[in-house]
Amino acid sequence: MLPIQEAFDIIIDYVKPLDEIETVNLSQAYNRILGKAINSPHDFPYWDNSAMDGYGVRSEDLAKIKDGKDVYLEIVEEIPAGYVPQKRIKSNQCARIFTGAMMPDGADTVVMQEKTDSHGKLVKILESSPRGNFVRKKGSFYGANDGLLPAGVKINSPEMAILATAQCTEVNVVRSPLVAILSTGDELIYPHETLSRGKIIDSNQYLLHSFISQNGAISVPMGIIPDQKEQLEGAIASALEKADFVLSTGGVSVGEYDYVKEILVKLGGKILMEKVAIKPGKPLTVAVFPDNKLYFGIPGNPVSTMVICWRFLKSAISKLSGETNYYLPQIVEAICQENLKAEEKRECYLWGRANIVNGQYHFNLSQGLHNSGNLINLQQTNGLAILPVGVSHVKQGDKIKIMLV
Repeated sequence: MLPIQEAFDIIIDYVKPLDEIETVNLSQAYNRILGKAINSPHDFPYWDNSAMDGYGVRSEDLAKIKDGKDVYLEIVEEIPAGYVPQKRIKSNQCARIFTGAMMPDGADTVVMQEKTDSHGKLVKILESSPRGNFVRKKGSFYGANDGLLPAGVKINSPEMAILATAQCTEVNVVRSPLVAILSTGDELIYPHETLSRGKIIDSNQYLLHSFISQNGAISVPMGIIPDQKEQLEGAIASALEKADFVLSTGGVSVGEYDYVKEILVKLGGKILMEKVAIKPGKPLTVAVFPDNKLYFGIPGNPVSTMVICWRFLKSAISKLSGETNYYLPQIVEAICQENLKAEEKRECYLWGRANIVNGQYHFNLSQGLHNSGNLINLQQTNGLAILPVGVSHVKQGDKIKIMLV
């Protein structure tokens, strides 16, 4: 059995980022990976503007306040957002201005309205303000034609806003990875079929589809494949033609695995691993093909499938997507809220809830039987307690490592 970190490193080393670029409308760019660097011909802000409701003034007109003298300024214009100022501010003049509005010529400072006292067409300035106060200078956020967004970044909500501000209505993105999903087993049926004795509803297709979509890839469902060598070979071959990764659940037990390995080698695959020292999820088969496509044979128990997705596949899909700073498992320290038990021979992952209390993560085990076949108590999991090899017990109140998911 391979140690977990060694298995992770092998998988990541064999993942080759996609370099195929496509153009999409800005509205379709969310959660995609930027394929080409973005610059903008605009300065941000586009022009000097006010960061506060108040009055645009000349800072030199406020000097008398420091000597204890009253300063009254004539209001010569009102400037709402979106309005282009028509007048230049001269000595002892000011403009009523609102947040986001363009600064008038001659004014270099904004006095917030709470520091003033209005008297009709005059305003009394109650406190002095330093030059440039509450003024967002043109280009202070970004200078025109500098690097705005580099290639390889994931387009989240802030990046969507930046692209819109830069008027990038068409965006070059990396092609979304295609991930084929096939479930193996004579016992499996689809959710719409009648459940009869000895049969199991295939939940993994839905688990994997949602996981793949959540991580920016496109699932290619291949359906349920019976435990027959010829049909499995045909399904894997077809999946390799259609997708960048192939995920197969079930069919990795000792008796069945012999022909799975034979099929992978026959199709040109190189077996990278067969077992990993992780619980749940030990019988993990990974193979690489000459065109850099990867096959993952994952145990069929749903918790095992989910743990393998969180621990290995999330990073693999992230790197395949072309993300420069691809995802790495987020492991933090937490205080255990109950006694935990685990097997000593493998690194064990126990699922539950992580919450922050007074700045410190606390971990609670999910309620119910902790079994890799128990899909029900996997709900609302957001953390996995990690018990290293050689550790069989953790006491309530002990500090542990948890992986956030």
